[in-house]
Amino acid sequence: MPKTFPRGRICWNELMTTDLKAAQSFYKAVVGWGARPSEIESSYLMWTAGPTPVGGLMALPEDAKRMGTPPSWVMYVAVPDVDESVRQAVSLGARAYVQPQDIPTMGRFAVLGDPQGATFALFTSKTEVPGHDGPAKPGEFSWHELAASDWRTAWEFYERLFGWVKMDAMDMGPVGTYQMFGRAGQMLGGMYNKPREMSAPPHWLCYALVPSADGAAALVQRLGGKVLNGPMDIPGGGRIAQCMDPQGAAFAVHANAPQAKAAPKPSRSAKKPAKKPAKAKKATKAKKAKKPAKKARRPAPRSKPRRGRR
Repeated sequence: MPKTFPRGRICWNELMTTDLKAAQSFYKAVVGWGARPSEIESSYLMWTAGPTPVGGLMALPEDAKRMGTPPSWVMYVAVPDVDESVRQAVSLGARAYVQPQDIPTMGRFAVLGDPQGATFALFTSKTEVPGHDGPAKPGEFSWHELAASDWRTAWEFYERLFGWVKMDAMDMGPVGTYQMFGRAGQMLGGMYNKPREMSAPPHWLCYALVPSADGAAALVQRLGGKVLNGPMDIPGGGRIAQCMDPQGAAFAVHANAPQAKAAPKPSRSAKKPAKKPAKAKKATKAKKAKKPAKKARRPAPRSKPRRGRR
């Protein structure tokens, strides 16, 4: 484990689905990901943005199917000790769906449900923790959003478990407050109370960074998925769309605001204004000489600052 462990970093995102080939084709078109087998387990695929792994893809386990678990995305959060974090989470009201297990040569993980039922996972790496601090790059996950029954109670749970800090907050009117959070000075996501008309239970939604949210949303519909909300503008100038893939896993796309283009610099070859002919210069000097010199004006006195009342 590295000396300085990035506790609370959202380091991995994993899709469990019922059709691996269909999922690969869909997300390659919508997000631009590639997919390659893991060196540890060939049945486990890794999503890649260029050469960089950004997440995982696996078949939905049979026991999960029997329990009625639908295809879904799960976020993994880095912790120094998975076993200790599971004990802490359970003491705070969470439920362990998958007890701590080893991933050969990689680390250790566990899957939990928070006190309100939203699924997430923990990961301790034996080597370098996946992901990085700082803004997301194209094809990476740029935001994670919790729709909770009570975001304030949920916040107390995650703050204690991961050390996340509150950042900006936004008033969404009848829906209430949208509370953003982060770590190491970087925003990671937001939490809010899910509205009554939202039939889904409390859940985390993962946002992938794409060049165009509108273009991605159009592809989602063309390829058999659904657009649940958007595309729409967000504060700061970006755009998002919340979607569902053809197998039923919810996800979202996010596009940053376009950067303003710098004004073009004047060309070095631009011609300088033509010089006045010598005769014109002489005539101008003669006119100036005929005018009487103006008297220098005295500067207006500055008013004294008023004293404040004691």
